[in-house]
Amino acid sequence: MKIFWLLLLLFPLVTCAYDFKFGIVPSEGGGSNIKEKFTPFMEYLSGQIKHKVLFFPVSDYAGVVTALCNGNIDFAYLGPKSYVEAQKKCNISLMAKEVNIQGFSGYTGLIIARSDLPITSIQEGKNHTFAFTGPNSTSGHLVPSISFLKSNPVIVPQKFFKEVKFSGSHAASILSIKNKTVDLAATNNVDLRNLLGSGKIQKSDYKIIWESDLIPGAVIVSRYKPQDQEFKMLEKTILNLPSFVTSLLGNRGFVKANDSEYDIIRYLMSVKKRLEYRP
Repeated sequence: MKIFWLLLLLFPLVTCAYDFKFGIVPSEGGGSNIKEKFTPFMEYLSGQIKHKVLFFPVSDYAGVVTALCNGNIDFAYLGPKSYVEAQKKCNISLMAKEVNIQGFSGYTGLIIARSDLPITSIQEGKNHTFAFTGPNSTSGHLVPSISFLKSNPVIVPQKFFKEVKFSGSHAASILSIKNKTVDLAATNNVDLRNLLGSGKIQKSDYKIIWESDLIPGAVIVSRYKPQDQEFKMLEKTILNLPSFVTSLLGNRGFVKANDSEYDIIRYLMSVKKRLEYRP
């Protein structure tokens, strides 16, 4: 009988002792240093919600989405295109969107070139090497691809450039310009600014030759539903992050988001598809 009551007293402690697993698309989160970049964020969440937040390693976009849909991770940081694609695959919930350092809930795509080359426009990049970030990156692939397809004449990257590659992350694309392993690369103003702040690249290493319109910000999504206690617990903390955490993420934090704000990404994806298959 004593054992029965002891187990009954311990049972609530056992059922509450669960962890939250957090995933990041490498090409959107910054590359090989994403775990270090998000560690203060995860540690702060752990302290506030009284449950350990663990980093769930994945190698690519497909890994994050599969893990979300299968319930192997509880919430994740995704770029706009990755979010739209994931929303089509399984019924995930939008929790918050990122606000950049200037206070805007968005960012701009960039194409940068080596500073030592006489390239001042995309057209002048012909027969040079080019790096996209990843096939599911918004600023690192979708947005510049549409720009290429809308140009007159149309730019087909594999024919226009000497070589086209996927770097795997925004940091890798930017550093490939510094290290002169590619001549032009697609990235965005947020990751470029963060790398400048880290001292890993200098303004003299590159030049901006193209900039997009504002793109909706990256998001945090969850496999939980808004009515779930787990969702509410995570959301409340994420929407109220202190500045010492957000500064390490390179942003001003997160605010509430609506799925309809990402209709522009769906539109861009449809435009890209139409332009690719036009006669």
